[in-house]
Amino acid sequence: MALRVVNLFWLWTLLGVAWAWAVPGHFLWFLGNIPGTGVSMISAGLGVIMLGMGMTLTFADFKEVLKMPRWIALGVAGQFVIMPFLGWAMATLSGLPDQFKLGIILVSCCPGGTASNVVTFLARGNLALSVLMTACSTLLAVGLTPFLTKTYASAILRIEAGPMILSMLTIVLLPILAGLFLNRYLGGKLRPVKDLSPVVSVLVIVLIVSSVVGATKASIAEHWKTLVPAVFAVHALGFGLGYVWAKVFGFPEKECRTVSIEVGMQNSGLGSSLAKAHFTMLAAAPCAISAFLHCVIGSVLASWWSRRR
Repeated sequence: MALRVVNLFWLWTLLGVAWAWAVPGHFLWFLGNIPGTGVSMISAGLGVIMLGMGMTLTFADFKEVLKMPRWIALGVAGQFVIMPFLGWAMATLSGLPDQFKLGIILVSCCPGGTASNVVTFLARGNLALSVLMTACSTLLAVGLTPFLTKTYASAILRIEAGPMILSMLTIVLLPILAGLFLNRYLGGKLRPVKDLSPVVSVLVIVLIVSSVVGATKASIAEHWKTLVPAVFAVHALGFGLGYVWAKVFGFPEKECRTVSIEVGMQNSGLGSSLAKAHFTMLAAAPCAISAFLHCVIGSVLASWWSRRR
């Protein structure tokens, strides 16, 4: 049942966005803080996702990296070489307002999202490689996402990488490490939590995306004819160039599919959280649109690849 829910991630995102578009007020509450604290609900939700991701990992998984270091290194390199450049190129060519440009660059500099693991499974790719690439890119993103965002967006406005690195440490690295140690010492007792974790992740991402869309509805409506194609182009080219990147380096077909999916699918929830925390809500809008579009493209590719040897 949980797998079916996760497999339809794109559908829940579409329904959430449609609902938020029709009645924005139903989702705006998620943009606030947890009552009685100064902790953003978006950041807390993302931390929960990362905690769940950490609980799926073991120390033995990191030993697996040593068995396929070339594939993982080249795959992750493709993630952080191809996508940031595409984000910068599309933002520059789009003629959109600066905050939208910043959002496109920001989401393109984020690591792979956990939804990519599901899409890889459906596409008959290398699931182990997908999981390890997601984990490695997420850990490296603690430093690379702020650095790349600052590098590519410096022409748009001044960006301080330090606060973003602190956010990455608190909402990405620490929850993953906590989940890793929980799995190490309480692995068997966590089975019900692990089974439910993917569903919770889908719910949180839908809430993040829908709340951002609801809050920025007027601006999206004004610029959607340029904004949506620009974000779509980033992801469509990411999937395509990710596949070509792997082919150039001699990857087998299963691994080419995996790298394509990992490169094309970003952690849009992380992008939305960073945009809201360090920039403006407008910068989060491209991240929200990204979450839906890359899931649709990934699902279509997975459906096609699943029917091919």
